[in-house]
Amino acid sequence: MSNKNIQTATFGGGCFWCTEAIFLELKGIEKVVSGYSGGNAPGKPTYREVCSGLTGHAEVIQVTFDANVISYEDVLVIFMTTHDPTQLNRQGADVGTQYRSVIFYHDDKQKEIAEVVLEQLAPYFDQKIVTEISPLEIFYEAEDYHQDYYRNNSEQGYCSFVITPKLQKLRKLHADKLK
Repeated sequence: MSNKNIQTATFGGGCFWCTEAIFLELKGIEKVVSGYSGGNAPGKPTYREVCSGLTGHAEVIQVTFDANVISYEDVLVIFMTTHDPTQLNRQGADVGTQYRSVIFYHDDKQKEIAEVVLEQLAPYFDQKIVTEISPLEIFYEAEDYHQDYYRNNSEQGYCSFVITPKLQKLRKLHADKLK
């Protein structure tokens, strides 16, 4: 008999390769899937379509986690402190609505928790938090080559210069939550 309390969270903080790499390092995380959400284009979007900025979708990750090990609140705090939630429609050099900071809630309880977490974290940032909080309507899984991207491509330039520093920040700020 399992004592697990499996839940799902969906959010975007810029490039999904970065957020996926961060969450794969945490205790209680069962699975992380890169994908797209929040758009209005018909059908399943492709990476190329999402990158155009014309679909309205954001690059997101869907995290399956054991809430008995890591709470939804902790998941959100880690999300909010490992990207810049004060940059509108961008993260670093990645610019466009597809890179927006967004929390897609799955139910009213997640919405309430997200609102509280953002309010609690606001004083720690020099600028206003612009993270969108929206209901999850549909999640589209990204193409296979985007899954486990950092693990499979850690020597690639983007990984070395963008993702590795984010992982170092994670390890410094949230060492107690690491696997």
